[in-house]
Amino acid sequence: MNIGQAAKASGVSVKMIRYYDAVGLVRPASRSEGNYREYDAREVNELRFIRRARTLGFDMTEIAQLLSLWRDRDRPSREVKAIAQRHLADLDTRIREMQAMADTLRHLAHCCAGDDRPDCPILEDLGGATPEAVHTTL
Repeated sequence: MNIGQAAKASGVSVKMIRYYDAVGLVRPASRSEGNYREYDAREVNELRFIRRARTLGFDMTEIAQLLSLWRDRDRPSREVKAIAQRHLADLDTRIREMQAMADTLRHLAHCCAGDDRPDCPILEDLGGATPEAVHTTL
């Protein structure tokens, strides 16, 4: 199948397929006599694998490692699990950081009167005011 058909079958855009090819994430596609890329079922499955891994938030390095392990039928599953656990730890950290950001913003929004007065703890915080200064102005 051509690149457009592979894109449709895999759910990966033509642009991303070309990118994955350029960075060496996927093996170079075979070429037709007219020098067009040609894809088979195995390559489409690899593109689906990449799409699913991206959906789970794996970065390109992790995806390359996972793809290599997926291709290797003699792989030790502990390597796959280790990659997944590192990624999960990173996600947990980012979730905690984002929750802290949301809590801070929620607090600042609650403290802001949202009226016609110019005083605004949100802008004061963004401007570098200390939390104590924000609370004393309220």
